[in-house]
Amino acid sequence: MEFYLPLDTEWEFPREKLVLGRFLGEGEFGRVVESEASGIIDDNITTTVAVKMLKVKHSDADMINLVSELEIMKLIGMHPNVLRLLGCCTQNGPLLIITEYAVHGNLLSFLHKHVASENFETVPSELSQRTLVTFGLQVAQGMEYLSSMKCVHRDLAARNILVSDNQILKIADFGLARDIKNKDYYRKKSGGRLPVKWMAPEALLRRLYTVQSDVWSYGILLWEIMTLGGSPYPTFTDMKKLLRDIHSGYRMEKPPDCSMEMYSIMRHCWNYLPTDRPSFSMIVENLEEILQNSGDNDILEESDSYESSM
Repeated sequence: MEFYLPLDTEWEFPREKLVLGRFLGEGEFGRVVESEASGIIDDNITTTVAVKMLKVKHSDADMINLVSELEIMKLIGMHPNVLRLLGCCTQNGPLLIITEYAVHGNLLSFLHKHVASENFETVPSELSQRTLVTFGLQVAQGMEYLSSMKCVHRDLAARNILVSDNQILKIADFGLARDIKNKDYYRKKSGGRLPVKWMAPEALLRRLYTVQSDVWSYGILLWEIMTLGGSPYPTFTDMKKLLRDIHSGYRMEKPPDCSMEMYSIMRHCWNYLPTDRPSFSMIVENLEEILQNSGDNDILEESDSYESSM
């Protein structure tokens, strides 16, 4: 199938001013390369950017997903904790999406580089507990903005968060994101691979995606952060059994070195009923309070009992 993309003069960038460079990584349907763009921000400056394109072997569905990602990024606008769209190339060649470049790569790999032991039990000095809480706060602030723009991400995980200069986190990878301005939910109708361990029960059972299903995924992401990139539900290989256990009340345990205040936020994100989960605004407020209460200390003494901070 051939695709024709209408010219959008607000975002179209001349291909001849773009020099593609080294490979950075790839996902389910796209690959990303570091590139140099001449005049994309300032006429007299060449800027290092990231360019996303389809893999060599791709399907029509992959193309539809990449076009959808581009359109979502146009709609959501700018926020410090959301990856910024800089331009695109849609005419006379393959579709290219040009975004700001995150020098430290994705958050999952970034966390793994700072693991001092294989069992994720030690937080080295470079990433203090306070720093990890600020990571959680930055993602929550980005998601608070996206939810205000009526955008569900549907693939919120550490692998899809990028780390820029000064450890500024950027929510990225909008290939599964959807605009829910008209309905407040998105119901997936087609098949395809899904990030099961990050998905809320209603998304798995009924293919129903809302801001509150993103909140569930955020709780898993927060667990990833506090374990320095641990794999969720590491003992589960049978996803049907995992779903049954979650329905029966099973939740992941508190990570080592994680405060009860942080674990409380995770547990609230994992409430079975979507209406019982906190909003991203509530999560931001709670994380800001944790940071304020911690003062100059590394972060919070653990409490002996599980107490709600929401």
